[in-house]
Amino acid sequence: MSEDYSINTGQKKTFTIPDYVLFSLTLAISAGIGLFYAIKDRNKVNSKEYLLGGKDMYVLPVAMSLLVTFLSALTLLGTPAEMYNFTTMFWWLCLAFVFAMVIASVVFIPFFYNLNVTSVFQYLQLRFSMPVRVLASLLYILQTSAYMSFVLYAPSLALNAVTGLDLWGSLVAVGIIVTLYTALGGMKAVLWTDTFQAFVILAGLLAVLIQGSIVMGGFQNAWDIAANRSRIYFHDFSFDPTTRHSFWSVVVGGSFFWMSLYGVNQAQVQRALSCPSMFKARLTLLVNLPGLIFIVSLCCMIGIVMYAFYADCHPIKFNNLISRTDQLLPLYVMDILGHIPGIPGVFVSCIFSGSLSTISSSLNALGAIIPCDFIKPCFPYLSDRSMTILSKVTVVIFGGVAIGLAALVSQLGSVLQASYTVYSIINGPLFGLFILGMFFPWANAWGAFVGALTSLTFMCWIGFGAFANKVSTAILSPVFTHGCNWSVTTTAMTITTTLGTTTTPSTGSTEMTTVAASSDPFIPMYKLSYLYYTPTAMAVLVIVGMVVSLITGPRRPGSIDPRLLCPLFDRLFPCMPEKILRPLRCGVNHKGKYRKEVYKEADKLPEKIQPVNEYDVETKSPTDVEAVEVNGGAINQGFVPISEKTSDPEVFVTHL
Repeated sequence: MSEDYSINTGQKKTFTIPDYVLFSLTLAISAGIGLFYAIKDRNKVNSKEYLLGGKDMYVLPVAMSLLVTFLSALTLLGTPAEMYNFTTMFWWLCLAFVFAMVIASVVFIPFFYNLNVTSVFQYLQLRFSMPVRVLASLLYILQTSAYMSFVLYAPSLALNAVTGLDLWGSLVAVGIIVTLYTALGGMKAVLWTDTFQAFVILAGLLAVLIQGSIVMGGFQNAWDIAANRSRIYFHDFSFDPTTRHSFWSVVVGGSFFWMSLYGVNQAQVQRALSCPSMFKARLTLLVNLPGLIFIVSLCCMIGIVMYAFYADCHPIKFNNLISRTDQLLPLYVMDILGHIPGIPGVFVSCIFSGSLSTISSSLNALGAIIPCDFIKPCFPYLSDRSMTILSKVTVVIFGGVAIGLAALVSQLGSVLQASYTVYSIINGPLFGLFILGMFFPWANAWGAFVGALTSLTFMCWIGFGAFANKVSTAILSPVFTHGCNWSVTTTAMTITTTLGTTTTPSTGSTEMTTVAASSDPFIPMYKLSYLYYTPTAMAVLVIVGMVVSLITGPRRPGSIDPRLLCPLFDRLFPCMPEKILRPLRCGVNHKGKYRKEVYKEADKLPEKIQPVNEYDVETKSPTDVEAVEVNGGAINQGFVPISEKTSDPEVFVTHL
């Protein structure tokens, strides 16, 4: 090893002028794209242009935006640290991506594209009631605000670790920049900055992996070292739900988690709706899939070479180099790339690009749902121009909220697991609401509302119970310290006496502490793997929602407009015989809606949802007689886009 590595000198390398120049250039280009579209579209002050990019965006920028929206700095910093501290079981997440993307593109994206709604929560009012819509919107705002604070804090942590720049100063600066270009440029600025940032992320990760492999004498050598030290491990097939990362928890739990992100999350659905046709909207998810797998695999491989590099000297708290494993990757980059001017700047740009893309997408989503779900219902006569201005004001306000909440993130330990845990606690109930509405025609508004509150309470109980009791079943892989140069630290004698050449548990932000003896009978429940939070919350909501619906009076499947229900088996198994599919539709007539020839027109002329009378027969207003034909309960093509006013959502009372 070179003598100038931090574990030999006890000193961290710092940024040089070329590093600062390249890093500043990345931020300047991102801000410049937002300013460009603000000037270019200054005469197009309308919500369709600002929130959906005019619905004429190309596949590539949308796919790139989908790719980096949730591959934030949390993934870029957390995944290598996961490989370092534990094993390669988390790599199975790539298989979960395949299941999630395929189902989202086949089931969820066509469903929402045909509804033609700006906010996905409009669907919940059409299917259930206004209170359910408001509850879901509030949960999403809370979830997104918390998540933005995570991804804003993570790159600032990286920059602080490698340059010594004030943590909160960099955090505020980045928060202001991303808020500025999102508020100015809208969806087009977000999509094109995401595309630029995707290539920056790719360049940064490849630079680290290539140089890391060179330093270790090839990736195969690094793999062998990691394998000999218990890091390469793929065959934990335990069905125990308390196993933190088993094949089943990562693949099954991860599939549900990412399916919810790409299927019903406002930020992702809004991107799909910016495409000019349903085919292109679905294509963006499939184009995004290889990139998603590639970037996560790069992060896992970087974690392996990083562990091989520090195999004989665990750097946490060595001579105050770093104190958290989330800072491992920045330290590693400065060790292996610090001698090349500008390259560390590319890496930090990579980390910041991951967060900029996520925050901008989230702010853009909040700019859509808050005016649409809370302001427009109260002030229905607001002009489209006023709504667009309100969207921009919303972006600015929540940019400030994210900066404020980031102050709390540093107290939550592991960036990767903490973000998954907090996000999943709220994400599961939200996903469950859409599952209940789309696939269970008997569910009513009472069932949805009570089910959502029950599911949220149950998951908060598990999540905060595990946090308060410091519950974990994680088993840290061993680390070694005999290769450290203890002569460069004033605490050498004390540490040598303690550690010597033996192994020691990893410390820092991802350290897992086994729960102390407790009389709490719910400790086994608190041990549930955080990856199961989303499917567990979804299951609780669906079960409680159906029970409450049956008690308060279930809805008749025929009384609900078919466009508010998704024929799951028709989507997943279109070649299945009709005699099998018919009973699986639960009495809902989807005739004329899901044929291929209708799709072509639905992209331009979404059907109008018509109210249904007490005899389950669709009614028509005089102005709609020529536009819509009712034939045997089936709805043929109409010519008016769907909106809240064109449906008859269930009244939020008990009907028997």
